Amino acid sequence: FSLLSLFFSPNVVSSSMSMTSLLLLLSFFPLVSSLVDQSAGVRGVLLCGDKPLANTKVKLYDDDAGLDLDDLLAEGLTDSLGQFLLHGYTSEIGTIDPKLNVYHDCDDGIKPCQRKATFWIPKDFVSTGQHPSKYFDIGHVNMQTIFDGESRDCFHRK
Repeated sequence: FSLLSLFFSPNVVSSSMSMTSLLLLLSFFPLVSSLVDQSAGVRGVLLCGDKPLANTKVKLYDDDAGLDLDDLLAEGLTDSLGQFLLHGYTSEIGTIDPKLNVYHDCDDGIKPCQRKATFWIPKDFVSTGQHPSKYFDIGHVNMQTIFDGESRDCFHRK
């Protein structure tokens, strides 16, 4: 059984239809072959005031526009000191747009869901291949800060 046998089997309605189908299939090969593995990595320490923000969900995404959903590259939790290290990769035609989402309850009171802050990773920290050649260090971040574009999220709990 081969993929080409689908186009040239007796069950195909007409040879012109099979040729059209074959040409359509072959037109996707350059697109697929132009996909490039790209990676990104990020590290940092999250605080809530002067205390480590432990056990906090962090996710690394490739931000995609339009109908294409964002690609999850990696996810994890901060350790007891609020530290995290994430890296991941995806295959894209253009340069990926990595971002870090942090889902937390620092200074949140009893509000429903979690605060979500997004940090954009500079293009200089995007590497070719499945392993990043360098990591973006966001440093020590006090999550008491209310960040521009911050939102609430009810779906990414620990």
